[in-house]
Amino acid sequence: MKETAIYTQVSEELSFVNWERHGQAIVTGLCLLFIGLAWWAGKSEISVAEISLYILAYIVGGYQKAKEGLDTLFKEKQLDVDLLMVVAAIGAASIGYWMDGAILIFIFSLSGALESYTMERTDKAIESIMKLRPEEAVLFEDGAERTVKVEQLKKGDVIIVRPGDRIAADGIIIEGYSAINQASITGEAIPVDKKNNDVVFSGTINGQGALQIEVTKSAEDTMLAKIIHLVHEAQKEKPPIQLFVERFEGIYAKFVIISALVLMTLPHYIFSWTWSETIYRAMIFLVVASPCALVSSIMPATLSAISNAARKGVLFKGGVHLENIADIKVVAFDKTGTLTSGKPKVMDIVPLQNTTEIELLQVAASIETLSQHPIAKAIVQAAKERNVALKRPKELQAIHGLGVHGSLDGISYRIGKVDILDDISLLKDHLEKADELENQGKTVIFVAVNQKLIGLLSIVDTIRPEAKKVIDELKAMGIKVALLTGDSKTTGNAVGKQTGIDEIYTELLPEQKVGAIKKLESKYGKTAMVGDGVNDAPALASASVGIAMGGAGTDVAMETADIILMSDNIENIPFAISLGKRTNRVVKQNIVFAIGVALTLVTMNFLGGIINLPEGVIGHEGSTVLVILSGLRLLR
Repeated sequence: MKETAIYTQVSEELSFVNWERHGQAIVTGLCLLFIGLAWWAGKSEISVAEISLYILAYIVGGYQKAKEGLDTLFKEKQLDVDLLMVVAAIGAASIGYWMDGAILIFIFSLSGALESYTMERTDKAIESIMKLRPEEAVLFEDGAERTVKVEQLKKGDVIIVRPGDRIAADGIIIEGYSAINQASITGEAIPVDKKNNDVVFSGTINGQGALQIEVTKSAEDTMLAKIIHLVHEAQKEKPPIQLFVERFEGIYAKFVIISALVLMTLPHYIFSWTWSETIYRAMIFLVVASPCALVSSIMPATLSAISNAARKGVLFKGGVHLENIADIKVVAFDKTGTLTSGKPKVMDIVPLQNTTEIELLQVAASIETLSQHPIAKAIVQAAKERNVALKRPKELQAIHGLGVHGSLDGISYRIGKVDILDDISLLKDHLEKADELENQGKTVIFVAVNQKLIGLLSIVDTIRPEAKKVIDELKAMGIKVALLTGDSKTTGNAVGKQTGIDEIYTELLPEQKVGAIKKLESKYGKTAMVGDGVNDAPALASASVGIAMGGAGTDVAMETADIILMSDNIENIPFAISLGKRTNRVVKQNIVFAIGVALTLVTMNFLGGIINLPEGVIGHEGSTVLVILSGLRLLR
């Protein structure tokens, strides 16, 4: 069976790029060889051989660049730096400076080879991720095991993963317990304990326990495949500043060509230079004024930052989002599953009317056993943790948005919000107790039998332990923090109080979250939205930067967002913002350096002729290599 499209496409593109890089290195080596032979032939005064060898050096070292430059000229009607370099080399040769032109071709070719190999550092991120994908899986079917290709797995299949093996597909554990090394997906250094019903990802490493896993996604839809696709696409997408520089390059190249033509004539008449000197200085100008370093100031830095972030489990979908996040003024958080764990838990059990805690929990959990609501699951889980024996309910009926009706041993019970008890008179003490729990940010569940309230349960979605620290870090960076939630004002204010969030928007529907984002942007500036659910998707799409929780987040949220936190670790949000700011700073430094070097070399060329062509080439191409290496600092 053929490999899935995403792996095949990326593998083919990486193979082609690697071949191009090796080819550039070979061409550069041959160019140097011919220059060396030509120099030796010149010493022996074999002029025809010398010129022939120089011509070979020009052809070998400059053919590809000349082809690319001419293609750009005739197909896109644009001039680029490749053509400028080739024209300068040919111009130098035409006035007898064969060696100088050949050195220009060689160093330009060498610069291209060095740039290719430095860029290869970022591609290794994809290649290393692709190596994580197992080729085969052990399928458990009809009581027997057999080895199959990963591409043959389909949803619902059960696979066996032995200790130390890589997990072959995204799925849910149906039998076994183990610690899973998820560093390849989430960036977490410490293995995570996994048990029944826990989600696992393709490419992660099983620890010491044997597992049976039910496949939930086909090979092309796994989290690993999505990461490869996202990183691959992110490397292609250019930030606005890069697009501006590329547009500027075409205009600037025309300016350089016209200026060089002018400089080939005027200095002869104004400064009484010889024609040879005039044309030679014009050729140097062509070289040193070319925007190679400026063009290389941005993408190496951007790609290095994206690669760095991916290693920590933060996926940027493109350089534009890296640029945007640096200017964020507000971070708006959804509550459930973002600031909280997304797993409700029973906190308080308040029995009334001579009912014990165990009796109250047994009734509530027994009625809720057939419900799939998160609150129902929390109540059932609390009963299991206390080893409470549960009964099978009858006549179960869910009342949308309120709770459930059901019977146990012929007795009717109601469990849910206070509105489900509309025909029961509640005592003032009971209502005050409910208010007290709600003021703590807890959801109160009422349990009644016949016409009598027998107890209260409080449910809380526990706040992530790192939430307060993250919010404090964002505030220290001068960033406003807001909370957008569909919960009540009481719950929202309680969460805000615990985490230190001052700007709180509550009781919001999905479309109202969009309105809140627009309000924040008009008030403060660029706003990032952090969420994980389907209801967060509109806000994620409308925010300046959408940040989705990748581990527990929905596919819709991840597709809509601009940045994905693979480990659901909100501590990576300050890191992502800091990385964006650092990237912008490095890019600006590179641009200033590139322009400064170019202006210095142009000045040295025309005010006294301080530099010759090889020195101009070394200065110009050296600055290009330096800005590339500067960008690679962001890999750290």
